Parts: sequence; C-alpha cells; structure tokens
Amino acid sequence: MCGGVCVGPSCDARSGVSARCPRCTCHVSFFSFMCRCGCPPEAASSCVERCSEGGCLVVSLLELLAFNCTFIFIASLVVLVEPIAAGSGIPEIKSYLNGVRIPGIVRFRTFFCKVTGVVFSVAGGLFVGKEGPMIHSGAVVGAGLPQFQSITFKRIKLDFPYFRSDREKRDFVSAGAAAGVAAAFGAPIGGTLFSLEEGSSFWNQALTWKVLFSSMSAAFTLNFFRSGINFNKWGSFQLPGLLNFGEFKCPDGDKSCHLWTAVDLAFFIMMGVVGGLLGALFNCINKALAKYRMRHIQPKAKFIRVLESLLVTMVTTVVIFAASMLLGECRDLPPSMMPNSTVRSSEDINSTIRQFFCPNRTYNDMATLFFNPQEAAIHQLFHQDGTFSPMTLSLFFLLYFLLACWTYGVSVPSGLFVPLLLCGAAFGRLVANILKVKLGMGIYSGTFALIGAASFLGGVVRMTISLTVILIESTNEITYGLPIMITLMVAKWTGDFFNKGIYDAHIQLRGVPLLEWETDSQMDKLTASDIMEPNLTYVYPHTRVQSLVSILRTTVYHAFPVVTENRQNERDFMKGNILVSNNIHYKPAHEHPVGSSSFSLMEQKSSVVSRAAEQRRRCQSMKSYPSSELRNVCDEQNSAVEPAEEGVDLLQQMLDRRHAPYPNLYPDQSPSEEWTMEERFRPLTFHGLILRSQLVNLLIRGVCYAESESSATQPRLSYAEMTEDYPRYPDIHDLDLTLLNPRMIVDVTPYMNPCPYTVSPHTRISQVFNLFRTMGLRHLPVVNAVGEIVGIITRHNLTHEFLVAKLRQHHIRV
Repeated sequence: MCGGVCVGPSCDARSGVSARCPRCTCHVSFFSFMCRCGCPPEAASSCVERCSEGGCLVVSLLELLAFNCTFIFIASLVVLVEPIAAGSGIPEIKSYLNGVRIPGIVRFRTFFCKVTGVVFSVAGGLFVGKEGPMIHSGAVVGAGLPQFQSITFKRIKLDFPYFRSDREKRDFVSAGAAAGVAAAFGAPIGGTLFSLEEGSSFWNQALTWKVLFSSMSAAFTLNFFRSGINFNKWGSFQLPGLLNFGEFKCPDGDKSCHLWTAVDLAFFIMMGVVGGLLGALFNCINKALAKYRMRHIQPKAKFIRVLESLLVTMVTTVVIFAASMLLGECRDLPPSMMPNSTVRSSEDINSTIRQFFCPNRTYNDMATLFFNPQEAAIHQLFHQDGTFSPMTLSLFFLLYFLLACWTYGVSVPSGLFVPLLLCGAAFGRLVANILKVKLGMGIYSGTFALIGAASFLGGVVRMTISLTVILIESTNEITYGLPIMITLMVAKWTGDFFNKGIYDAHIQLRGVPLLEWETDSQMDKLTASDIMEPNLTYVYPHTRVQSLVSILRTTVYHAFPVVTENRQNERDFMKGNILVSNNIHYKPAHEHPVGSSSFSLMEQKSSVVSRAAEQRRRCQSMKSYPSSELRNVCDEQNSAVEPAEEGVDLLQQMLDRRHAPYPNLYPDQSPSEEWTMEERFRPLTFHGLILRSQLVNLLIRGVCYAESESSATQPRLSYAEMTEDYPRYPDIHDLDLTLLNPRMIVDVTPYMNPCPYTVSPHTRISQVFNLFRTMGLRHLPVVNAVGEIVGIITRHNLTHEFLVAKLRQHHIRV
C-alpha cells in the first residue's frame, strides 16, 4: 500500500520540462519496499530522495509497523487461548514420543491455534519459520484422526476402538510428525529419519514402513495441489515441498566450474567447527533468555507476553528498514541477470532483486536479503551469480543471529529451521566471498552457502542423519551427501562439548523427565535399590471404597502396587527383634571346601531373612501416609496358621502360600495410627499393578461388594467398558461419590496387571534403563528374591540429573 505521495519538480531533469511529476508513490509490502515513480526508470534514485524529503519513508515505516504489529498481536492472542501452541512444538512432540504426557499437546484446539498463529507470525515479519509448527500440526492430525472422536467436538464419536491405546496413538503421532517434515521440505525419507532420530523413543520394524508411507503420501499430496494451483497443471508434480533449495549446477559452457572438490572438505570441516561454536553460543543466549522469561514474564499477567511480542516485532521491523536504507551497498548486476539477458535460469532471482537507493543495473544487497521472504533470500544466497559484499553479509549475519535468538521463545507460534538456514547461508556465503574474491580460489559460492547453512543449523539443533537426508532431498543433489554429513557431524561434536541442542535445552528448562538413548557407563556403579522410590503408596487386593478415594485424592501417582502383608512371614523371620535382609548372600569361595554339594541349598535356606536395609531406607524417606486404613488388612488364611516349626523349609512355605486366595478385609477392624515404623513397613508380597484410571473407572461404575457378601457378587466390567473414556479419564476430584457406601469393598484383582516387568534390587542401572526405555514403561517395581516389593522406579528416577545426584550422594566422582 502507499505510504505517502510526494510531488516535486519533474523527475526527468534532462528533458527540460518544468512541469511537476504527477505522482510519486512509495509502496510497502510485507516483504518488499520500493519507490515507484511515474517518471523514467533512470531517475529512480532521485525519486526516492524526493520521497524521503517529503516524508514518504517515515510514513511507510509507520505503516509497515502497523501491519506487522497487528498480525503479531493476533498471533499472540491465539497463543493466549492455547498456551501450548507457542513455539515450534518440536520439544513438546519429542517429549510426548519419549513417553511423557503433556496436557493439550495433541488436541484439535492446539492444532487450530498453531495453524492460525503461524500464518500471522510469519506474515508479521518476525524471523520465524513455519516448518516447526508444521511438524507439530502433523503430529496432532496423526493423534486425532485415527481415534474417530474429538474432545472439542463431543458429537464426533464413532465406534472405532482399534487404535485407542497409548502405543497405537504414539505410532500415529510419529507418522504425523514425519509427514509434517516431508511436506515442509519435500523430503519423505528425511521425515522418516527425523521421526526416528529426534522423535520416537520406541521404534519397531513394522513402524518403519508405516511412517515412510505416511511421509510419501504427505509429500506427493502437497506436490499435487501446489503444482496444480500454481501452474494449472494438475498431476505434473513440479513443487515437491514448501522449501526447495533449487538445483545446484555450473553455468553452461564453463568447463572449469565444479560444485566441490576434495580440497574443499578441509574448509567444510573448519566451517563445521565454527558452526558448532556459533550454535553453542546461540543456544546459550537463548537459554538465558528463556530463563529470564520464566522468572520475570510468564508469572505476570498474560498481556505482558503480548507486549513482549509486540516489542520484538517493532525492533525487528525498524532494524530491517534502517539496515536496508542505510547499510546496504549497491552492487552491479552480473551479465546473466541483465534485463536483456536470455538466460532463463535467473528469472526467479531477478524478481527478488531490490534496487533501494541504487541506480539501474545495480541492486541493494542488504535490501535484497531483508525485504524478501526467507525462502527467496536463501535462494539468493545459494544461486545468485552476483556478489554480496563481505560487510553486508557480516552485518546481516550478526543482526539476524541476535534477532532470531531473541524471537525464538516469544509467545507466538514460531519455527526455527528456516531462520537458521538463512543465517547459516549468509555465513557460508561470507566464507565463499573471502576465499573467492580475496584469495582468488575457484570455488562454487552456492556450495559454501549450503554447507554454512548446514553447519549452523546442525550446531543449534544437533541433528545428523535426518538433517543430512533432508538437505540432500531439498537440493536434489546426491553428491552433496558426504560434505553435508561431515559438516553436521563436526558441528554436533563441537556444540555438544559446550551444551545441549536447542530443543533438549528447552525440554530441560521445563523440567520434563526426558530419557536419553542410553546412560553413561559410570552409572553402573549404582543399582536399582539406589535409585528406587521406597516410599510406596499401595492398595490391597480387597480394599474399602473410602481407602481408594483417600488414596486417589491425596496422591498424583498413575499406578499403585497391589500387595498383601506377610504377617506370618514376619513372625517366621523375626530373630531376636532384629530384621535382616531376605536376599541370598554367599560367603567367599575360599571359606568352603571345593565340591561341597550341599553348600548352595544350605546357604539359600540359612540366608533367607527379612529386609532391614530396604525397610530402613523406606523409613527414612517416608514423610507421611495419606491413609492409614491402607494397612488395615488381615490375612484370614494365614492368621489361623500356627507358627512354623523349626526346620521347615521357609522358601517352600512361601511358594505354597503364593497359590492361596487373596485375603479379604475384616469389616470391623479400625485403622491403627499408633503403628511403629517397622509395623508400617512389614514385608509386602507383590501381586501386580493397577492404574489410577482403572480405579477411578471402578468407583464411577460402582464396582464393589458389601462386606457381608462374597467378592463373587461384585459386578464385572469388560475391556471395552474399562477403556471407554480413553484418553480423557474423569478426575477423582470431579466425581460425586456420595452414593457409594464408604464401607463397601472393591476387588481389584480382575483388573490389575498380574505380571508387569520387575527388576531385582541388585540390577545394574544400564539394564534397568534399557528395559524401561525400550519397553515404553512408566512404572518398574523392584521385587526381591522372595517376591516382596521394596520400591518402585519411575521415569524421574532414570533422568540424567537424578542419576548424577545419586552418584554424588554415594561420593562417586562424576
């Protein structure tokens, strides 16, 4: 739109006409600014100067500020509706695929806010990309579409229960994230590898072809519609992705030109080192800004976040405008880009040339980079034959680096891939200019721009395999595979020496218990008993309603062990009022004669004792118990059994007792708050795990029986009824349980998992970690040699920070 009209003397001073120029108007769009005068084109520079004197540039700047601030204000308001829609969404999706449930991450409202917000944030002129939000949007589609139901639109609910489980949903989210990458870059194989490398934590062979098929479908669907809409050639498949780097090739007839040589690999390695250092610096600054936002901006009123977004927008707009007007240099157009040139390959590049304050046959290099879409600017740095001055590239890189670092984290949907590629491409083009112009080396500038983009992007996000394939598919040049891979590996190694990648840093700041691919070898100095949580909140096979309600309302655990108390075993194992470990210990071999056939069996029988070490650890960590009635259980079968005679095999007694029925409650027994710590932590035989959602479902449907009746009278629920509310189960605090008799008893044994994965207290951490991560577990009970639960391991107990803290507690040097 026009920013103002200036009328002055005739633009063509050579014509000798004293008439006034009828109209000289400055046009400002979101991506370009140029002064168009109704006078001859050779007087363009004087026309801009007259516009400047008449106030046209100031009005245009204000108009540009108004448009950008309006768009960013809308994007910020959308984020206020759904705060999880802010940012790129990749850290959240990575956490979700790692096994961490984040509320609202894959809801339809998040999808709507994400898509709407990223349109306005990109149009508002911020240094953000749309590729990250596309990955998040694809993950939301993958999570919701196979469910055939919607939480937002409650009427959409079809009877299709096949994919309504955590595992199936996680697989579809992986496929959706891969489809988002494939659509953004036109790289279906790169999208599959991205989902494998950065997203999915639980991968299997069957999932590979499903994700690849989803990525291929997304890429070809986008190609079909874009080619038909832009060229009106439906089915031509000419536009593979939203971001396409174009074809790298030497000019026709230039026999000395080459894309890259073996000598260039040395420069690529050095660029990878510099890219890793710059990426580490970018992450360090952005992490400090994120901490500042968490402490001083997010706790305040919501409109403060909107004001921050508007402040970043105004600063970005003023910097773009001022840098293009004041810091740009006029560069001569190369022969292939002249208006009378017959080279068709430069037509797209000619359309993005900006001539601010420059005469004809020249262009403003700074304005060409700033007042263009980011994809067009990347295309300029990759393929333009004309040169950008080293000073312009240095200033552009510095300004873009600082503003992109400041922008990532504001309260708008924003991606990071394209800004990093553009910033890195400027760095690579600067290296190419120094080598080509200053040192006179015969190199291809576009290759160094591509390697610079890869090095900086790899130094920030620390991706290797997937990013290599994405760049190869985007350039459609397989010969770039080796230099890109070497550059990314060097950039990752260099950056990892200082800090983590940008996505891992934000995940860590939010306190998400993300599990890495493997643990350090030094962590094997710890065992499962060192990291487990000994303060257990458990339920009995037959528990009163009021006990279950008390447990569910006073804890936040997602699963509870189902146990019975070994009161008879406690009497058998009591030796002089001292409880000792029930684990089997062996004396050194030199203390026993070789060939003693009865040694193993005798040692096993004589060493079976109770578990004082685990009990003391549980006693020390226990602060309080939410409900003392949880321990209100008597074993009807075992209470009548007389104490075992000496000499009876205790192990055989326990094996026989395993097949006895689960004990019921004594209806008239009252809770005892005066139990000692040893009484509270008497041996507990482990029978299984039951989920919070299952307990809530049993209470809602009134699945219980009276204390005067048998458990056989309790109603039975089918699997479909138990999972009917997936994935949004009712909260215990929102339920009205006044109709239930608190003295009623719930038999949880038909609904618990009787054979979950368990580990021994002496299991090494590497084994615990591999079992937990590869099987996608959320709870891992620690059970000793006689079937008694001594603790439980959750995701929090396996995070790197927690393990390091445990090592320090044991005075082990990290």
